[in-house]
Amino acid sequence: MKRLYLVPIFLAFFTSGCTNTTKEEVKHPAHKEILPSWNDSKSKADIINFVEKVTDPKKSEFVPVADRIATFDNDGTLWTEQPFYFQFAFAVDEAKAMITENPEMLEDPIFNAVANDDMTTILKAGKAGLSKIIMVTHAGMTTDQYNENVTNWINTAKHPKTDKLYKEMVYQPMLELIDFLKENDFSIFIVSGGGSDFMRPWAEEVYGVSKDNIIGSTLKLEYKMEEGQPKMQILPELGFNDDEEGKPMAIHQYIGRKPIAAFGNSDGDLQMLQWTESNPYLSLQVYIHHTDADREWQYDRHSKIGQLDEGLDEALLKNWTIVDMKNDWKVIYPNDLTAE
Repeated sequence: MKRLYLVPIFLAFFTSGCTNTTKEEVKHPAHKEILPSWNDSKSKADIINFVEKVTDPKKSEFVPVADRIATFDNDGTLWTEQPFYFQFAFAVDEAKAMITENPEMLEDPIFNAVANDDMTTILKAGKAGLSKIIMVTHAGMTTDQYNENVTNWINTAKHPKTDKLYKEMVYQPMLELIDFLKENDFSIFIVSGGGSDFMRPWAEEVYGVSKDNIIGSTLKLEYKMEEGQPKMQILPELGFNDDEEGKPMAIHQYIGRKPIAAFGNSDGDLQMLQWTESNPYLSLQVYIHHTDADREWQYDRHSKIGQLDEGLDEALLKNWTIVDMKNDWKVIYPNDLTAE
């Protein structure tokens, strides 16, 4: 998860070659503005120019459709991640429900803190405390049960600051970007440190990205038969951590092609962007920089969530695209469009 940064876009960049557009060329009907929720900034120009080059068969940078792979981080890149990851918010709500039925859990300081909304104590417990909450609330049930729990939560739970459903706190400019890439025959993958089983129940509807194109961290599973029916039970043990160096590993294992475009917002995405840059094709590396304290949040180098430090240095050094959320985006969330 990281940050990124012309002219009117309608015809300026694409006057040449538009009259005889082939199937492979960049697609943008003359009456349709490209990325309308983006201001005319360097980051918008970078993205559009890149797509123009790799989709025009007359250009040396042309990339065949099969190799047009774009990978997106989720937390902080496609939706908000503050004041803590949304999957953790789900786990906290699940833990509260479990405590109601199992009050003996209050004897554990971590779950006592959960019951009392004491986030300071929870966060002080570090990874061990957070891991305990995740394991207790995610493990022990079947994958079908977990899918149902996530579906119910994502359709009812609301963010404490905005009072929006968590699934409404996705970034409108990034939804437009995904659609723009799909229109130009890119295959879109979400490659996130969040759980794949947490994203799949809702991401297909919200992002328009197929479940089988969602790659995330996993817990180990156990296949078993219960009353003659096959079940997949979630175990309290990490299977794969899809973060940092895990992201290019997962891309290689599950996609089998290097991306030509990668989007992130934090140091946890740096290796994915580096892997993309190593593609012999022309590539695009983009960081989303959280600079908007009023409409979203402002954070980078010293944040406990979505820290962007080493990645920001490398992006500046290599002239990667850094999207300045405050200055580059007209709106943040889809519902903000009604206020325009």
